[in-house]
Amino acid sequence: MSHSQFVSKCTVDALQAAAQTLLEGNLVAFPTETVYGLGADACNADAVARIYSVKGRPTDHPLIVHVGSMDALGDWASDVPEYAISLARDFWPGPMTLIVKRSALAGDFVTGGQDTVGVRVPDHAVALGLLLSFAQIGGKGIAAPSANRFGSVSPTTAQAVEDELSEYLADPDQILDGGPCQVGVESTIIDCTGDVPRILRPGAVTVAMIEGSTGLAVVGNVENAAIRVSGSLDSHYAPVARVVLDQYPVTGQGFIAMEDVATPDGVVRLAAPKTHDEFARVLYAALRTADEQNLQTVVVAQPQGAGIAIAIRDRLKRASWDDLDSKQTIRDGKQ
Repeated sequence: MSHSQFVSKCTVDALQAAAQTLLEGNLVAFPTETVYGLGADACNADAVARIYSVKGRPTDHPLIVHVGSMDALGDWASDVPEYAISLARDFWPGPMTLIVKRSALAGDFVTGGQDTVGVRVPDHAVALGLLLSFAQIGGKGIAAPSANRFGSVSPTTAQAVEDELSEYLADPDQILDGGPCQVGVESTIIDCTGDVPRILRPGAVTVAMIEGSTGLAVVGNVENAAIRVSGSLDSHYAPVARVVLDQYPVTGQGFIAMEDVATPDGVVRLAAPKTHDEFARVLYAALRTADEQNLQTVVVAQPQGAGIAIAIRDRLKRASWDDLDSKQTIRDGKQ
């Protein structure tokens, strides 16, 4: 089976065909501004079960429902506070997921058995085109985690999706190639079930942006929050190579750092971003390159400061989890 059979360019016809294949219970990987998602009809339990199977993902780990506009939030939520509406108005389409009390439409198979659901409107022409085509034929939303095997590095190109998932996909499944993702790290996840917004996973929508929108003081990144969300496990976003943070790299190791940091002799420079936004955009591709080059270790000099640098450090902390035996167990889908 040639891998390329799954990949299609994003014409209007291709988006309509992809929407139809979703409605028939198949999977479609598609680009968003953050990373590529692996989508299924969010109302179809069997289709959603295939996402878990293809990813090797624990079934109690909830999925994010992607919708085409904030108007659809009411389909999935039973209770939306004022501040959540303000956030949706200000930052959708965009790299932000809102956790709200679920409506009857959100089944246990999407929410991981919780009474909350995560919803987002992605800011990518292909994703929005797919969601629009899906809505036109009766689809309510597309459940989509990142399009990679569970625990490993999220894909930011169609090629990365193909490399990682093609052996697990079936004939009707599709990968929509919309080019490289612009943000590069997953969406900010905000718990909107309490009196004030809480950040459960940092991303490109920052604390300052949330506070500016809502006029409320944000509860920061909450460790051990009661609500389970995507990407919240200790080990996640991890390449096969060992990721080491803020050490001096030595010969034969990979190195990711801001452009103004020199590369020591014998070290393999994987990325030299000029800005924090670029750091986020290239990070996952650089980690994948390390594995393609069979590097044993990647040293990352973490960007400092606020904004998206917080999200980068969050992903790197999880990617660098030191208990390698446990990481391998998770990767093998046994945990």
